[in-house]
Amino acid sequence: MTERAAQTREAHKATLIGAGVDFLVGMAKLVAGSLVGSAALIADGIHSFSDIVTDVFVVAATHFGRQAPDRDHPYGHGRIETLATLWLGGVLIFVAGAIAWASLGRLYAGESVPAPGGWAIAIAAIALLAKEGIYHYTMRVARRIESRLLEANAWHSRSDALSTLVVLIGLLAAQFGFGWMDAVAAVVVGIMVGQVGGRLLWESSQELIDTALPAADQALLKDTAETVPGVRGVHELRTRRVAGDALLDLHIVVPPRVTVSEAHEIGNAVSRRLREAMPSLADVTFHIDPEDDEGQTAHSRRPGLPLRDDVEALLDAAWHALPAWRARVDLDLHYLDDRIDVALYHAPLSDDLDPDTAAADLRRAAGDLAWMGRLRLWQGPGRG
Repeated sequence: MTERAAQTREAHKATLIGAGVDFLVGMAKLVAGSLVGSAALIADGIHSFSDIVTDVFVVAATHFGRQAPDRDHPYGHGRIETLATLWLGGVLIFVAGAIAWASLGRLYAGESVPAPGGWAIAIAAIALLAKEGIYHYTMRVARRIESRLLEANAWHSRSDALSTLVVLIGLLAAQFGFGWMDAVAAVVVGIMVGQVGGRLLWESSQELIDTALPAADQALLKDTAETVPGVRGVHELRTRRVAGDALLDLHIVVPPRVTVSEAHEIGNAVSRRLREAMPSLADVTFHIDPEDDEGQTAHSRRPGLPLRDDVEALLDAAWHALPAWRARVDLDLHYLDDRIDVALYHAPLSDDLDPDTAAADLRRAAGDLAWMGRLRLWQGPGRG
């Protein structure tokens, strides 16, 4: 929890610094663009101010999205960051469309701008350097705290830097008499911003529909799990991503006659090793299988085999008169291959009844039990 709080503070700091830079360069672009009549520079200034709106939204989303799980949100609040990234992509596409539409109108009307002068070009160049610096700073923080939303916001800053570069080229062209290049530059800005918005929408939508991790990551997880002693195989491995976290559930095949506690500890060892191999793995849910039932997705929907209470009642009806059953001290049931293997622990039998005869009597009496698998007799105290 302390680490998550520290990551949230880092995200807020990076975003607020970016918002401050956005305000300064946005004002400078708007003022310069209005004075020299540059549609591209004005459009770029609006783009910078749109960054401030998204910065505020990012601060709120990282605050709520990185809160701990609670009763209503047992998997955490990471989807808040996903929704915010989706919204951010939509805003970028809207801004891109507005810029491109207005600029195409000016281009069609044949409007151009006079030479902007060296000071307007200098403002555009300074704004370009400032936004590129914010991109690199925000991206470093995003990768350190593994925040896809903050990474998206960094790309938003990069899109502003790229658009300013195009505007700078347009201003330089206008300075040398090619005024129509200003409108062309603004259209290119709109296209670039729209591409970034589309990419964010695509990535967020993939996360919302629980798209699996890349095949290479899935292979790494499977191979890692199968290196744990006691694991005979791994299947039904499913992954998804929530914000910067990866979630995994898988079936682990263990030897069929290990105890429940040993099988569970094997699963815990798998979970620990997987988290070491992939630090972004936030949740691991494992299911223990005594045999490989891959592909048998309808297994739990079938009528199934009788459980212990019913098994003991049926065995008692068949074996109630047999000495080995009456001397029982414990009973193990193993559900394998759609049958039930029975391990019967009994107290010492009379001298005139050897174990082989006792086992033969039990098997013969249980002949009508269709679910009966292997039978093993053990003399001793049982499992304890």
